[in-house]
Formats: sequence, C-alpha cells, structure tokens
Amino acid sequence: MEEQLTPIMAKISEILLFLEDWLRTNVLTWRTAAQWLCALAALLISLAVWRVVRPRLERWRYAHVQNPLGRGALYVLIQTGGLFLFILLAQIGAGVFEFLNYRPWVLDALSQLTVAGIAIRLLALTMSNKGLARSTATVVWVFVGLHMLGLLTPFTNFLQNLSFSMGSTTFTALGALKGLILAVILLQAAVMLSKFAVTRIGHMRDVSPSVQVLLGKTVKVILFTVAILMAMSSVGIDLTSLAIFSSALGVGIGFGLQTIISNYVAGIILLMDRSIKPGDTIEVGGVFGVVSGVFGRFSSVKTRDGKEYLIPNEQFVTNEVINWTYSDTDVRLRIPVGISYGSDVDKALKLMEESTRDLKRILTSPEPRALLMEFGDSSVNLELRAWIADASDGVSNIKSDVLRRIWNSFHENGIEFPFPQRDVLLKPGSSLAVTVDRGGAPEVSSEAPSEVPPAPSDEPPTNPEE
Repeated sequence: MEEQLTPIMAKISEILLFLEDWLRTNVLTWRTAAQWLCALAALLISLAVWRVVRPRLERWRYAHVQNPLGRGALYVLIQTGGLFLFILLAQIGAGVFEFLNYRPWVLDALSQLTVAGIAIRLLALTMSNKGLARSTATVVWVFVGLHMLGLLTPFTNFLQNLSFSMGSTTFTALGALKGLILAVILLQAAVMLSKFAVTRIGHMRDVSPSVQVLLGKTVKVILFTVAILMAMSSVGIDLTSLAIFSSALGVGIGFGLQTIISNYVAGIILLMDRSIKPGDTIEVGGVFGVVSGVFGRFSSVKTRDGKEYLIPNEQFVTNEVINWTYSDTDVRLRIPVGISYGSDVDKALKLMEESTRDLKRILTSPEPRALLMEFGDSSVNLELRAWIADASDGVSNIKSDVLRRIWNSFHENGIEFPFPQRDVLLKPGSSLAVTVDRGGAPEVSSEAPSEVPPAPSDEPPTNPEE
C-alpha cells in the first residue's frame, strides 16, 4: 500500500512547490495587487450601474415589447448585461496598464472568465434541471480558471498519472473525468433533442395519439442509448466486451424480469394496434373509466370517482377488455323497468319513451325505444333502450335522470310498480303446523284435516224438501 501511495504523494508535493513558486512570481507583487484593485472597482461600478438600469429595462420590456423574439433577446440582455459592463470596464483598465507598459494578465484573465460565465449562463437557461446547470457551471469555471492561470497543464498531467487497471483495461483519472463530463453533455443533449422530437411529433395531425406516444418513446430510448454508449466508448471501455454481460442480462430478463418485460411488450403492442389509446372509455377487471395515458409498463385509467388505476399492460392483452369507444363513441343504454299486471302496458311504453325527451345527452337518432321483454313472476318486464355519445361523462348519472322521469310519469298516470307476490295452495290431506311461543317452551299443535271445507258459494241455500 505504501509503495502505491509514494508516487502519488511525490506528485502532490511537486504540484505544491509549483503553486508556491507561481504565487510568488505572479500574484504577490504590487502590479498584480493594483490590477486586483482595478478589477474590484470595475465590479462595484458595474453592480451599482446595473442595479439602476435593470429594473427600467424589465419594465420597458413588459410594457413596449410584444414580439416574442424581441422579448427573448431583452431577457438575455437583462441576465448578462452586468457581466458585459464589467468586461468593458476591465478592458478599459487593461488598456491603462498596457499604456504604462505593464502586462494586465489579471484583468485579461478575469475578462475571459466573465466571457465563460456569460456562455455558462446562456447554457443554463436551456437546462430545466437547475442542479445539473449549477454543476456544469462549476466544472466549466474550474477548467477555464485553471487555463487562464496557467495551471491546467500541470493539473491534467497529475490526473493522467493517476491510473488503475481492471482486467486488461487501464483507466486514468483524466479519462474518467472526461468520460463523466462527456456523459453529462450527451445526456443533456439527448434530453433536449427528445423534448424537441416529442413536440414535433405531437404537432403531426395525421398521426394518432397512440402512435405519437410510441414514436416519442422510441426516439427517447434511441437517443439515451446512443449517449450512454458514446460516453462508455470515450472512457475506453471496449463495447465488444459487453457481449457476455448482454447474454447474462438476456437470461435474467427471461426469468427474473419476465413480468416486467411482458408489460413493456404489451404496452408497445397497445400503442401499435391502437386497441387502447388515451381518451378511450373502457371497462376491464371491474374498473370503468377513461384512459388518461398509455405508458411503457402500465396504463392509467381514471374513474368517475376521481380514482386513477394503474393497470399493467399485460392485463389488456391477456384479459377481456370492453372498449366503449373503440370504433364509435355511440353507446346504447338498456334501462329495465317492471310494472304490475293491472297496469296499461301500451301507456307505460309510451311514457317511457317520452321520459327521454329534452335530455341533452340522449341522442335523437337512433330514437329511444321501449320494449316489452317478458312476463315475470310478479311484474311485466319492460326495457327502455336509448343512445348516448359521451360515455366518458358517466353512464349511471344519465340512467338516474331517466329513471326519475319514469318514476314521476308513472305516478302521475296511474302506472303501478309491482312488488313480489306468492300464492300458497294447501292441497287436500296436507297438514299445517302452528307454533305458539308463550315465553317458555314452544307449544306445537298439528292438525290434519280429513276433508277440505268447501269453498263459499254465492248462491242462496236451497230447501231440502224442494
């Protein structure tokens, strides 16, 4: 362990000696101090001036500039104007030092760092991830600062000498750092390009929503895969050595990740065959709702209760799914109604059809129709059939509106609703048991009539002598 650390400690000592000599030669002099004071004065003046100018520019931008391009240009100027003013003042000071035959390396270096800061700020405006933007700015600032101060070459040599081996491949700290920076840049570029591609695909009116989702996801996968492979290749990883890993991954997918992969494949199938797409009203596994999104592993179905079910895509492929709006948004409602046997059936059918009038959700073509379905045990069973075109707005609510109208109409016109009825017939020779509970042991009496009494007759009794 000590033998491995000895070269590293020697390099660190060499760098420290170099820094000490550089500071004595370039920093700890009165000319350098004068340039630092000039830079400080330029910074304070630029901050004071821009604090006054910036609010006025913002008010003028909102009040007078209506062109989006002009607003964007003024926004960039507002964000970077103070830095430009500092560069101008610093270069004026540098000109004075050059007139005095002094090399203004401090002011030049600060000016170049400020230019890099402007570029970093403009780059950060395009990044939605603020943490990534700050990290990128920090790394760029460090490298530009080292370059301006003449320390970049010693620093890169130090990182180049720090190496480690993994099998037959040797990695250096400098190569790993370059690969990390390149990976961040490529991934950020992939994010920006994928957003642009998804936006452009979304504007394609001739492409269905499901195909738009499929194309967007395909572009994202391709861009991110290319970015990762390029970053790995830049580090020095031999991509052909991943063949064994790919084989092992395939075995793992075949066994351990079978359910997950099947859901992803089912999602691709749904997006390609358009059997389930966002906006469809479906019923699956007792869940009735509107498809709010089809994703890689699952689909989101939002019910009328506001609940959102995340259903694995495999269920849509392997189970029965009722798609109420697959090829047509028109849906027929079947509303059963029972009336008593003593009611007027024709009048009831007419009242049922009239109950759908003036309801906006009920379609007039096809017209609502009431039918006599069967003669039940306790009622005459009728059924009203009506069509709607907006099942996504709910089915039970429109049924409720129709049933309330039928209820009121039947009561107003003397149509009775039935209740269960049963006729009990005691056959001759049967027995009837009666249980009397007096708070103690129940008493049971049984009687078996030998003869069923005759039914009462409406005819007057006759004289036996006649």
